[in-house]
Amino acid sequence: MPCTSTLRPGQTTAQRQAQIAAALKRLETYLQSGKVRVGIAPNGAVVFQGWQDRDDVTDVCAYRTLVAANSWALRQAVARAEAATGKRVNPQAVTAGWHSHDGGKSWGTH
Repeated sequence: MPCTSTLRPGQTTAQRQAQIAAALKRLETYLQSGKVRVGIAPNGAVVFQGWQDRDDVTDVCAYRTLVAANSWALRQAVARAEAATGKRVNPQAVTAGWHSHDGGKSWGTH
């Protein structure tokens, strides 16, 4: 998983994987409660608006991981975002790595 490539000094891969799992569990809880919302870029990329305690997990990595896990919370949040914006999530934009570092104000692949 690309998320595991950001190790902190002295951190093992197993510790990083546990940290990522905890961050994603929190994200799912936030998505269910509405504390975090899914934003959709004009090209269909996604951003998690309001996610503060991400532990260096990117939106792209979180989205891909939750999609692979068939997350109900993510599916519901995406459905709400698509209905509210009239835009659809574009898997090609996600695969290409389009993301935002500022909650969806700007987008890029870097």
